[in-house]
Amino acid sequence: MWQWLAGMVLAGCCMAAMAGSDGYALLGGEAPDFALRAFDGPNVRLSEGRGDVVVLTFWGSNCGPCRGTLAMLDRSYGTYRSAGLDIYGISVDDDAAHARSFAADSRVQFAMLSDPEKSVARRYQVDNLPMTILIDRHGGVRYVHRDPGTGDEALYLSQLRELLNE
Repeated sequence: MWQWLAGMVLAGCCMAAMAGSDGYALLGGEAPDFALRAFDGPNVRLSEGRGDVVVLTFWGSNCGPCRGTLAMLDRSYGTYRSAGLDIYGISVDDDAAHARSFAADSRVQFAMLSDPEKSVARRYQVDNLPMTILIDRHGGVRYVHRDPGTGDEALYLSQLRELLNE
């Protein structure tokens, strides 16, 4: 039993090392494509945003920090939309009515999408809410913010400007 446990720990460490310093395997790779239903407006396919900088933020209606993240992203969207920025808020709620109400109350300008089966969340290895992913104009995953406790809006804005200027 101990040998099996030690083997699993060693395998996990090796996988994390190969995935990058934060353990996020998609970092530096191509963003997985998806199509999701929007709460209000047209459905969205990620690949249609190729050529723009895309920000994905995964949220849940019971997530306290998610409201602040959505508000911060909405400010960014208002400022940088004309420079080629697309932002998609992706709900992982099981309760569609609750998610729809939360999305309406947030009053953001960007598209709010529904992922009730969490298929997109699994493909993006979402393990924390809110989780925000920055994708470059070529479709590559460049930055992942998974710790809402850091509260470093300046770092996010610096990374966003870098991608928009490329």
